[in-house]
Amino acid sequence: MKVLRFLLFPLAILYDVVTRTRNMLFHTNILQRTSFHRPIIIVGNLSVGGTGKTPQIEYLIRLLQKKYTTAVLSRGYKRKTTGFVLLNENHSAIDVGDEPLQYFKKFKNIHVAVDANRVAGITHLISQKKPEVILLDDAFQHLKVKGSYSILLTKYNDLFVDDFLLPAGNLRESKQGAKRADVILVTKCPFNVSKKKQDLIKQKLIKFDKKIFFTHISYADTVLGALKIPTSELKNYEVLLITGIANPRPLTDYLKRLNVTFQHLKYADHHYFSENEIRNIETNFAAIKAPKMILTTEKDFVRLESHLKNLSYLPIETSFLNNENEAFNSLITSHLKEGY
Repeated sequence: MKVLRFLLFPLAILYDVVTRTRNMLFHTNILQRTSFHRPIIIVGNLSVGGTGKTPQIEYLIRLLQKKYTTAVLSRGYKRKTTGFVLLNENHSAIDVGDEPLQYFKKFKNIHVAVDANRVAGITHLISQKKPEVILLDDAFQHLKVKGSYSILLTKYNDLFVDDFLLPAGNLRESKQGAKRADVILVTKCPFNVSKKKQDLIKQKLIKFDKKIFFTHISYADTVLGALKIPTSELKNYEVLLITGIANPRPLTDYLKRLNVTFQHLKYADHHYFSENEIRNIETNFAAIKAPKMILTTEKDFVRLESHLKNLSYLPIETSFLNNENEAFNSLITSHLKEGY
């Protein structure tokens, strides 16, 4: 794989020229950028693959929803509909995408919409729901929108500064794109990562002159779904684990730390399950001795709940290391008080 990516390096140089030229055209206003008279908070990354955008969006929703009328706009990855869709109770994951549906089901006091054209989507949201703040999910490269605040995520064990541009690496654009961010979050850290290691990472990122925070994934104390049990009791079950996310490794490592016995059926990120795959899952589950359960992620649950009985999920949240959640919260709330 490394040899292949080395051979693709000339294509990465061409890709760099194309993306830098595009960015330059936006920043010199040759290509139009649209501003809006309200806070537009962008959450995104420079790399392909899972960096923890969904739990970070949810963190912001929890922070903002009680004080501000909050909306989330996503493109609705892999949905079968097109154009602007404002989510309602009748929508399924195939209509609007799994992550937007997760936000809609989980938070009752917000508005959730999907539109690949973020300018059009924001315009529709403002016209129809008049939100006081809009969160843009996975829109760091969507330069047609001039956001008011940008949060850049980078994974602890896959920092963008250590990567290369597509197709030789996993970067969607040059590392210099990080300069557009207002803050950088190093995500999916081990909960016990040392101060020394954090300082080493900060040294790698210091040239971008951004405030840096470290976060990790916290797993809920209770499993939800068909079986509602304390997470600590998972070890008493034979578990069939179903995942369709970019990187299930943190979850499988967590289950191992809990001494859970599990069989893992792994699918691609945002995978939509065929009838044959559902039957295969049911066959595998039938072969497991009781007490048993089917466990999945919260994102997969919204795609699978109408197809499988006995389906439970383990919710996750973003947590800040070093007790820096209040410092991060202050940055966001101070920004919203600036006025638009």
